[in-house]
Amino acid sequence: MLGIRDRSSSLHVHGHSVAWIPPLVLLAMICLVDWNTVGDFRSVSWVVLVPAVAAAICGVRITAIYSLLALITYLLVDYARPLEYQVGLPGLILVALSGILATAACCVRVRADRRLRHMQDVVETTRRTVLRPLPSRWYGLDHAAVYLPADSAARVGGDFYDIQPSPYGPRIVLGDVQGKGLGAVAVASVLLGTFRESGYHEPDLATVAERLEIRIRRHRSHMARIQAARDRRGAYDGTHDNPYDSTFDPAYDSRYYQDHTLGAANAGYYAAQAEDDVAGADTWLDSERFATAVLVGFPPSAQDTDPHKSSNPRYGPPDFSRGIHVVNFGHDPPLVVGPCGVRELPPGDGLPVGMGDLTGVPPQLQHASLALDETLLLFTDGVTEARDADGTFFPLREHIAAALADDPGVAEPVRLVQLIRDATLRHTGGQLADDTTVFAVRYATTAGRAAQRPRPRRDL
Repeated sequence: MLGIRDRSSSLHVHGHSVAWIPPLVLLAMICLVDWNTVGDFRSVSWVVLVPAVAAAICGVRITAIYSLLALITYLLVDYARPLEYQVGLPGLILVALSGILATAACCVRVRADRRLRHMQDVVETTRRTVLRPLPSRWYGLDHAAVYLPADSAARVGGDFYDIQPSPYGPRIVLGDVQGKGLGAVAVASVLLGTFRESGYHEPDLATVAERLEIRIRRHRSHMARIQAARDRRGAYDGTHDNPYDSTFDPAYDSRYYQDHTLGAANAGYYAAQAEDDVAGADTWLDSERFATAVLVGFPPSAQDTDPHKSSNPRYGPPDFSRGIHVVNFGHDPPLVVGPCGVRELPPGDGLPVGMGDLTGVPPQLQHASLALDETLLLFTDGVTEARDADGTFFPLREHIAAALADDPGVAEPVRLVQLIRDATLRHTGGQLADDTTVFAVRYATTAGRAAQRPRPRRDL
């Protein structure tokens, strides 16, 4: 279980909490105002505000201390006045009740904060599982990536990307799952798991693409049967009314599965959307989801397939300068950014992952050139479909070309990703309508390869 740190206050300076200072300043000001007023006007009863302020920004213990301190201050300041100017018992009861209520409210707030931070830790763990962090130089490739979820609080969505080293050269993937929510995250996780496994074992990138297609069909079928089991309540004259009964009955579940895939899912999805049932709409989509994706392979040269050289670290990272292999599942074609400008790779004719049964033809394996000083840029439609207040789409290619003309160093992965991230946020005013992912990859430089090679050990 993830550890939960008690960060009851949100005001910190150099790692130390200063949330106790505002209530103390308020208490001192109330006492000062009351001391400098004469006659019937009394401000000492304003100390009821001190526990309330403490409850909003401090922890339970500090709030309880200020509640007690406010009560003591009220007694000392009020009874120091002549009898005819004292507020008396009514004010004392008001201050005592405000302290009790403020402490109780602080308890509720702290529990909610802890629950929220726990959920944020869970989401962060899920994000790192789906989008695992990688070194900036990995298996002969320099890369940089940025992921911006449309829901900034969620931190994770249906976009995914990864680099998988293999004996046949590194493979990379970037994709975008239909829909949002936990269902989209589940499909992204399924596809990434399949990519990581088949991307390592399969020598042919086209076979990796086929594995992705098969896996998403299996996932959709599995989710449809789960939905059938959930909806069987009342069927079979009550035989399977137990919600934990997972028995598969072909007479009912197969018929449900056929109806589900023939249009009931769409009807259920739109009905749930009309009722603002986000979770229900997400459930109906589980058996209908598909994903656009791009697979890229960097096949090594012939000398790097020598097992003696590839297993010896003194040869350094392998050389992948023979070009790249690309399989496009209906995704935006990648861009190649380099000193010569910006060019677009052929889009291909593949359908999204999960829709291959419509044609029965797998996506075509394409070959493309990629020079050592060029960067391969992959992105999701959150970039190309980003709009400004006037509804104008973000001109990605033109923006990169203009920046490249001013500074050719923009083609470096880190700078290129930062450029697109900042430009997209600026174009949309910070209001993203869809998850946005930018992934830039290029061959590691010669200097970087030399730096990666271990130096000979010198025994002194």
